[in-house]
Amino acid sequence: MHTLASYIKGTFQTGSGTGQPLVNPATEEVIATTSVEGLDLAGALTFARQQGGAALAELSFAQRGELLATVAARLYDVRDELLDIAMANGGNTRSDAKFDVDGASATFAAYAEMAKTLGDAPYLLDGDNIQIGRSPRLAGRHIYVPRQGVALLINAFNFPAWGFAEKAACAWLAGMPVMVKPATSSAWVTAAMVRAIADALPPGMLSLVCGSAHQLPAMLNYGDVCAFTGSAQTGHTLGQLPNVAERLVRLNVEADSLNAAVLGDDVTPGDDTYDMFVRQVSREITQKSGQKCTAVRRIFAPAAVMDQLQEDLCERLSQVVYGDPSLEGVRMGPVSTAQQLRDVNAGLSTLAAETTTALGGDGSNARRQHPDKGYFVPPTLLRAKGAGERVHTLEVFGPVATLLDSGADAAATSALLARGRGSLVCALYSDDRKWVSNMIRGVAPHHGRVVLGSKKIADSAPAPGMVLPALLHGGPGRAGDGQELGGLRGLALYCQRVAVQGARPILDKLLTK
Repeated sequence: MHTLASYIKGTFQTGSGTGQPLVNPATEEVIATTSVEGLDLAGALTFARQQGGAALAELSFAQRGELLATVAARLYDVRDELLDIAMANGGNTRSDAKFDVDGASATFAAYAEMAKTLGDAPYLLDGDNIQIGRSPRLAGRHIYVPRQGVALLINAFNFPAWGFAEKAACAWLAGMPVMVKPATSSAWVTAAMVRAIADALPPGMLSLVCGSAHQLPAMLNYGDVCAFTGSAQTGHTLGQLPNVAERLVRLNVEADSLNAAVLGDDVTPGDDTYDMFVRQVSREITQKSGQKCTAVRRIFAPAAVMDQLQEDLCERLSQVVYGDPSLEGVRMGPVSTAQQLRDVNAGLSTLAAETTTALGGDGSNARRQHPDKGYFVPPTLLRAKGAGERVHTLEVFGPVATLLDSGADAAATSALLARGRGSLVCALYSDDRKWVSNMIRGVAPHHGRVVLGSKKIADSAPAPGMVLPALLHGGPGRAGDGQELGGLRGLALYCQRVAVQGARPILDKLLTK
């Protein structure tokens, strides 16, 4: 059995006691343990602030970018090891493991490329000089400087690789050291990543805490940042911590999301846009066993095509073989933990009051090593009996989505989407530009990203659940009201924006790339 170590104060350290188990969700076998008992976490934060912060402050943006490129290359070198761990510890199929692991490497590489555009300046410039008086010699300019603290990155169980990368790449390029706290249940992937890259980074630039460490957020102070991905309830709890509120710790939350896919009135069964819709929605339901914060949860379509759409989605989903990812032919793995299985089943019971089950699986497509082991949920398609209530408020975090009537027009559809009270992504499938324009205006205030699907890109566009480094990731309301990535915009979370004013010639000399 493997024992995971934390990486604090520049060394790998294991906690005392029996530790917490990490389980293979396909077999329920304990495959690793980890503990933080007895570790000096407060000292680790201080070490990161002082040693890591000082080391990064000495580096230009270009030099930080070179470190990110090294991280990307190191992760590629251990790619096969990371994929094997993701399959065993996360219940991922190899394809789903690649989605996470390769997404992490690609994110570090993307930010390494962005760093080349920033040069050797110690500041990140925000706009040009602004004349602030009658004389053109008097000017002001905005710059970003790194916050002088540590960035605590608290990640969810579903993306132990990419979740780490999309936060750390921005923080490091901005100039902040990071302490990553992955979800304990799937921490092995993150731990293996840290093993692969730690000796390539300056001391204190990276710390890792493996195991239950609920006390960490309460140790943060002025200048620190906490970037959290998880449930809205936990995000709210973090925001209410006395030190977070009183010491003005910057908090970014990415939480629950009832993402939607909407089929336009102009789309008919059999055309390219319709086929794209069926293909991408099916993928969003089953990829990572539906355990993606960007997965489609609500499927809106006109009443005229609802029956046909249900039939087509059921046909495609019913062909998905699910079970132990180590077995041949399996295309969807289990949910990650026993608690996740309980939560999914509880959610399905709640939604049963206002939905019917179009497809729920009879177990005929399941493949397991042990008949009574594993946290398996079949691809499940529900159909709302009416407009629904809980369908718009309860996220079932598994391979589950609900069909809903989109209503009479774009305004009605937008109103239904707004009942989700804030989501990460909404995908609109249509070739009617007027309808798309009306929908964008209606849904944009309630979403962090809007994806347009049409026949011109039917064979080339990524599914809406794919998060790209160049575009913002986050959403309003229940989705956490946070923002990550977005190219260089992602650095703002880890920086302080400052207005500098004075004589234009001095500004021109000091504030240049």
